[in-house]
Amino acid sequence: MKNNGLSHEKPIIIWFRKDLRLDDNHALHAAAQTGRDIIPVYIREPSRLGTGPLGAAQAWWLHHSLTGLEKALKGLGSRLILRSGKPDSVLSELIAETGASTVHWNRRYDPDGIAVDSPLKDTLASAGTTVKSFAGQLLHEPTRLKTGSGTPYRVYTPFWRALEASGEPDQPLDRPDALVSPTKWPGSDTLASWALLPAAPDWAKTFSDVWTPGEEAALERLEAFVEDCLSGYKVRRDLPAADGTSRLSPHLAMGEISPARIWHATRNLRDTPTEDVVTFRKELVWRDFSYHLLFHNPDLPRENLNRKYDAFAWSGTGDAFKHWTKGQTGYPIVDAGMRQLWRHGTMHNRVRMIAASFLIKDLLIDWRRGEAWFRDTLVDADPASNAASWQWVAGSGADASPFFRIFNPVLQGEKFDPDGVYVKTFVPELRDLPAKFVHRPFEAPPSILDAAGVTLGETYPKPLVDHAKARDRALAAYSKIKDAG
Repeated sequence: MKNNGLSHEKPIIIWFRKDLRLDDNHALHAAAQTGRDIIPVYIREPSRLGTGPLGAAQAWWLHHSLTGLEKALKGLGSRLILRSGKPDSVLSELIAETGASTVHWNRRYDPDGIAVDSPLKDTLASAGTTVKSFAGQLLHEPTRLKTGSGTPYRVYTPFWRALEASGEPDQPLDRPDALVSPTKWPGSDTLASWALLPAAPDWAKTFSDVWTPGEEAALERLEAFVEDCLSGYKVRRDLPAADGTSRLSPHLAMGEISPARIWHATRNLRDTPTEDVVTFRKELVWRDFSYHLLFHNPDLPRENLNRKYDAFAWSGTGDAFKHWTKGQTGYPIVDAGMRQLWRHGTMHNRVRMIAASFLIKDLLIDWRRGEAWFRDTLVDADPASNAASWQWVAGSGADASPFFRIFNPVLQGEKFDPDGVYVKTFVPELRDLPAKFVHRPFEAPPSILDAAGVTLGETYPKPLVDHAKARDRALAAYSKIKDAG
C-alpha cells in the first residue's frame, strides 16, 4: 500500500532479525496499527558480532527465508530493504535517508544479540529516535519466571510447571492486511551479493529434498503436523525412520513461526491424546528453558555450567573427531545420523543424543567441539538449545543427564531402529545386511558380510573404539572429578 499523502508522521523502520515472518510479529503489528509509512529492513551484521546465521547451513536457510519474506511483503504492498554493516551505522544512515523517527524490533535473548541491542537502544534514543522493542520470540520473558527463592531455574520440570501455571500464552496476532509504504524507498543490497548459498561445491544441493524455508512453509508444516502426526507423537518422536517429529525447529530458529502460534495450534484437539499434546508442548518449552539458561548464564556455549567438569580429562584425538564428523565411526546409528546431518542439514533428535553421547563419552572429546560442529552444519542451529542440549548430554549442564548415563549405540539402534530402515537410508553400504546385524556388523559372520557385500575396514569402517572398554574409560575419567568434587 503506497502512501496516500494523508499521513504526515515520520516513517517507522521495522528491523527484522530472527523473526522472519508477518504472522504474530509484535513489532510489525504495532507499527501497522499506527497507519504510518513502514520501512522493513534486514541487516547483515558483521559475523564477529555473532548475531547472524550460526553457520553455513543456516546461511543457506537464511537466503531462502529472506526471499520468502520479500515475497510476502510485496503481497502487502511493501518490500524488504537489505543492508550490510554494524546496526548503529546502518540504522543511522536509514534514518537520515528516510526521515524515520521510530525503530521497532522484537527482542533478542542471546548474549550476542543483547550486547548489540542494549547500547544501540541508548545510542538511537540519545539521537532523538524512538525505539520500541517487543516480546513474542519465546513463550515467556526470561526475566519473568523465578523459583520460590527468586532465583533462575536450573531444573526443567519445575520450570515447566511454573510456565504451565502462568496461564496460556497471549493469543497470536494475525498478519497485517496491508502496510503503508513510503513514496520513495531507500537503496538496498541485492540478496545475491551476500553469497549466502554454497557454490563449488554446492554441498547443500540435497537440503531442498526435505526442507522448504519460509513462513508459508512453516505454517503449512504446523497444520500438517497437528492433523497427521501429533497423535502418537509421544512414541513416534523417538523413531528416526518414522515421520514422527514436527520438523518445525529450523522455522523456529529463524523466527518464521512463533512459539505462541504453535502452542495455540495444539489447543482443543478432541481427537488427539492429551499425553501427545503435553509431550510435544514440553519439547517446545525446552526451547524456552534453554533460553532461560542462556540468558542467565551467557557463557553457556563455552563454559561448563557445573564447573567441576573444568577438570575433566578430555583425551580424544583429532582423527577420531574427523571420523565422527564424516559418519565413519563403525557404529551404524551414529554414522547414519552424522551422514543425515551432512546430507540434509538436520539429524533426528534421538540420534542427536546418541551421536553426542558417543563423541563425549566413547571418544572422550570435549562437548564444545561437537557443539561448534552442530552450529555450523544444522539448519536449525540455535544458540540456546544447541548449548543447553550438549551440556545436558555431557552431564555438565542444568538438569543434566548424569555422566554415567552412557548410550550404548548398538542397543539404542536396535531399540529405536529395529529393522535398520534409518541406518540403511543413510549408510547404504549396509543395506543388504539382515536386521539382526545391521547395528552390529562387526559381529556378523564372514558369510553374512560376504553375502551383503560388506568388507569391514574397506566398504564400511571397523569400530573406532570398543564400546564396553570406552565406557569403562569414560567412567574412570569421571570418577576422578567426582571424587575430587
